[in-house]
Amino acid sequence: MNRPAIVFAGTPDFALASLKALVDAGHRPVAVYTQPDRPAGRGKKLKQSPVKQFANEQDIPVLQPRTLRDDEAADTLESFKPDLLVVAAYGLLLPQRILDIPRHGCLNVHASILPRWRGAAPIQAAILANDTETGISLMQMEAGLDTGPVFVSEAIRIEPDDTAGSLHDRLATLGGDLLVRHVDEIAAGMLEAEVQDEGLATYAGKINTADAELDWQESADELARKVRAFNPVPGSFFEVDGQRVKCWRARAVDDAVGEAGKVLDVSRSGVLVACGRGGLLLEELQRAGKGRVMAHQLADAMSLSDKQLST
Repeated sequence: MNRPAIVFAGTPDFALASLKALVDAGHRPVAVYTQPDRPAGRGKKLKQSPVKQFANEQDIPVLQPRTLRDDEAADTLESFKPDLLVVAAYGLLLPQRILDIPRHGCLNVHASILPRWRGAAPIQAAILANDTETGISLMQMEAGLDTGPVFVSEAIRIEPDDTAGSLHDRLATLGGDLLVRHVDEIAAGMLEAEVQDEGLATYAGKINTADAELDWQESADELARKVRAFNPVPGSFFEVDGQRVKCWRARAVDDAVGEAGKVLDVSRSGVLVACGRGGLLLEELQRAGKGRVMAHQLADAMSLSDKQLST
């Protein structure tokens, strides 16, 4: 069986898992598209994406257009004569002219069971909503936001202690596995995709830093999920005397009672803060410019005992 001509488009570590899986399975892309290098770190030096670094190591041609909306972008993609364009967390919109170029269309590796959690942050949204499972969908791309028909999905359980980081890693691996299991039949036009049920669609918008602020008026369960959903990025936080403190680990204590934002207890187990319902036991904290520490250590340094935190 002849290998299909695949072009791959992706940028971060989530996409890298799919690209590596393709290469390991013998599906070496004829070209890789990724976002332009971005300034990063304190020195603001240009940094290559994980996908670009791997493609360069594999001597796969790398393209980094700032847009796919001009004639040059379409002509370049056409020159590769792709059977399939595989997209995973690429970061650029694909106009209809680009979608029409590959012989068997454009395939997206999406981190949810569509139509639930279309959009930019499906992993975080699933944790925030207290979903018990999520997964990977291989979707035929069209002009709408994650609205295309789905070839195949596979679910995994969301564990009670999963963070966005741990769930991301498991989904990235699953995405690569599912992709290589089905890419031949999709590229050959042998697998039929099912139209999504619009009545079941939900959306996961982009995350802003403000979304990660802990509001003590919310329930402890909601705040514990927020801590998990925003670990590692952007990191949940609250303020103490004008200083921002990030919270990396916490758990709900259902029977805690007190005024929302009141520090009820400090012990080696953590710092217990009253919420709108229950209490949140802060276990791992970090001040700006400092390392992560056990919560009771920071409580001593910042005199948190009996303090009323802002709400």
